[in-house]
Amino acid sequence: MDKPLTAVALNCTLKPSPGESSTDVIIDQLAEQLQEHSVSCETVRLVDRNVAPGVEADMGSGDEWPQILEKISGADILIFATPTWLGHMSSVAQRALERLNAAGGETDEQGRPVMFGKVAITAVVGNEDGAHAIIADAFQGLNDIGFSIPAQGATYWNHEAMNPKDYKDLEETPEAVAATNRTSAANAVHLAHRLAEAPYPGQ
Repeated sequence: MDKPLTAVALNCTLKPSPGESSTDVIIDQLAEQLQEHSVSCETVRLVDRNVAPGVEADMGSGDEWPQILEKISGADILIFATPTWLGHMSSVAQRALERLNAAGGETDEQGRPVMFGKVAITAVVGNEDGAHAIIADAFQGLNDIGFSIPAQGATYWNHEAMNPKDYKDLEETPEAVAATNRTSAANAVHLAHRLAEAPYPGQ
């Protein structure tokens, strides 16, 4: 029997709590899909935390990244979710990748990078174009760090150009997005279980 899995979602919105966040909406939708596979999910809104700039696992006094990294390290699945700003991922998302980069140099007792057994999926929302480029950048960074990316492991929504509208204001989720949410979640769970059964080889 497959062991229970857990997930952590990094909400890289620029809006502090309790501000409404479209990124939170799509995270909640993915979390609902993960729950269908008995996967629990915790969300961390990074803008509410003191995440210092830098590329080390711990940047010293007041830095809250070590506690966040501990949550990621303890989970099987990472949801990396960001809004689109000026065609790019948010500055908060970029900082998260920079801080995660330190984990790429950490290895387990078999000589494998510590994130090798973990799966990452992405979610991007925006009232402008840019999702494909953001997903490509995020996947390259996450894979470099050691995360495995499942088939169709990204979900996104962009509104039409020059006509701003937020994902959180939609009356219903477009079926294409809902279907992709289901697929991304299901494939993430499938891959996480397979990696647990058959880890990557040691060095």
